[in-house]
Amino acid sequence: MNRQQLIQTIKDKRSYLCVGLDTDPQLLPVPLQGNPDGVLLFNKAIVDATRSTCVAYKINTAFYESMGSKGWQIMEQTVQYIGKEHFIIADAKRGDIGNTSRQYATAFFSQLNFDSITVSPYMGEDSVKPFLAFPDKWAIVLGLTSNAGAADFELLNCEGSPLYEHVLGKVSTWGTPANLMFVVGATQAESFTHIRQICPDHFFLVPGIGAQGGSLREVSEKAMNKDVGLLVNASRAILYASSGDDYAEAAARVAGAYQAEMATYL
Repeated sequence: MNRQQLIQTIKDKRSYLCVGLDTDPQLLPVPLQGNPDGVLLFNKAIVDATRSTCVAYKINTAFYESMGSKGWQIMEQTVQYIGKEHFIIADAKRGDIGNTSRQYATAFFSQLNFDSITVSPYMGEDSVKPFLAFPDKWAIVLGLTSNAGAADFELLNCEGSPLYEHVLGKVSTWGTPANLMFVVGATQAESFTHIRQICPDHFFLVPGIGAQGGSLREVSEKAMNKDVGLLVNASRAILYASSGDDYAEAAARVAGAYQAEMATYL
């Protein structure tokens, strides 16, 4: 999905909601517990329940890799089930020397058919550039994350400003707003105004809404640009809205509430 298609989808649905499919086999609702196909059935039910209110899905690959080869198969089947009408993110946080990054990019873009992948910029330009070489595919680079450990490196003073600001400024020159996004955590909302000044045109993938306590209103008011420029992710709040027979209906209600609020900010 290219940039213009993503923007149009956001406008058509009046939503910039991304649903995180961080499916934990231990947290499946009661009706699916013990079912060998439970994870895939759960994913399909969540996708069906949220298709109309979200524009993107984010698959955290760790939850699937931990299941071995079966997990990879479920991940591939989930991507196929979602289809081409939604922007699909592999939350894999890859990044290595050029040849290795190229293989990662080929795996997720050509084989699994994701639209984008999260990338760590720690090893520099040659570790990110291979992800930017695929037409209509995106690298979503870690900028300022929502975890407590962000203070260990991202917030360190570096020549008078936090390290993450140098990362945003430098990485933004490696690609364009058509193939490059940044991860900025919702719990870092006080920094969004300044971050938007550094990267005025790029999309931000914003985790941390819902269970992690981020404010959708604050993020929207401080970080939205003329093209919206946001994909706001919610995972646990939607996935585990209910553990009973009504899990899909509960997920639909929560996703619908997010979409309705988002519509008021557009």
